[in-house]
Amino acid sequence: MQATPASSKHGLAAGLGQTPQRPDWTIDQGWAGYTAQEHAVWRTLFERQSRLLPGRACDEFIEGMRKLPIGAEQIPDFEQMSKVLRRQTGWEVVAVPGLVPDEVFFEHLAHRRFPAGQFIRQAHELDYLEEPDVFHDVFGHVPMLMNPVIADYIQAYGEGGLRAQRLGVLDKLARVYWYTVEFGLVLQPDGLRIYGAGIVSSFTETCFSVEDASPNRLRFDLARVMRTRYRIDDFQETYFVIQHLDELLGLANIDFAPLYVRVAAEPELEPGDVLDVDQVITRGTGRYHAAKRAI
Repeated sequence: MQATPASSKHGLAAGLGQTPQRPDWTIDQGWAGYTAQEHAVWRTLFERQSRLLPGRACDEFIEGMRKLPIGAEQIPDFEQMSKVLRRQTGWEVVAVPGLVPDEVFFEHLAHRRFPAGQFIRQAHELDYLEEPDVFHDVFGHVPMLMNPVIADYIQAYGEGGLRAQRLGVLDKLARVYWYTVEFGLVLQPDGLRIYGAGIVSSFTETCFSVEDASPNRLRFDLARVMRTRYRIDDFQETYFVIQHLDELLGLANIDFAPLYVRVAAEPELEPGDVLDVDQVITRGTGRYHAAKRAI
């Protein structure tokens, strides 16, 4: 299991105790400073994940990878990637030291800057990492930013995050990001596919999310997702499925304020709950998490 950032890259404790080099928390990537060993870790991660993704990742992810200057041989240069992204969708990748404060994260997204950790995990951390590194952020997120729909959606999320922070309902909006950008599935004509970065960058969760009988796979419903807690320490118990990426653009145009009020009056849901009103694509056995709880 590869851990992903505890609150989708912007935890409430993100950045605490750190002193930023710049007000926007960006740093120089320092590409020339990567060691041969660090490039080798990238190569191991890239090669094994690339073998898994055909037939499991969505078409848009595969297309984004094909168009980007990204490969197994070395950690990508953020500036080279940004040149391609700017031409395609107006986005760029900026280096940060890891988790950043919420308002910094949202401000970057709202201006089409994707903050990516510039460090890479060590060789003994291939399958478990508490903080987002360059592999999670670049391999997992950047290919989807080549898609105009995702590009617009994530910018809208940044703008919405700033509003949610002012309203004190950030936890509800963070769940939307988690169950879409990080752990979302989409139903393509040829089957269920991954578009979430937390899955496509995880060697073990890639297969679990689309093939294992244990998790629930439910039709995405915005209010339902906002009520649903998520797992930060293990595979997800439930994945929410959209029919097409264009659904996400609809979310970008919703007035969330009335929805926050409605959701606040309803009970919170556990990660593995299935309701009578849910549109169930796959009702999971729950076997994986039941076994973990029994230990």
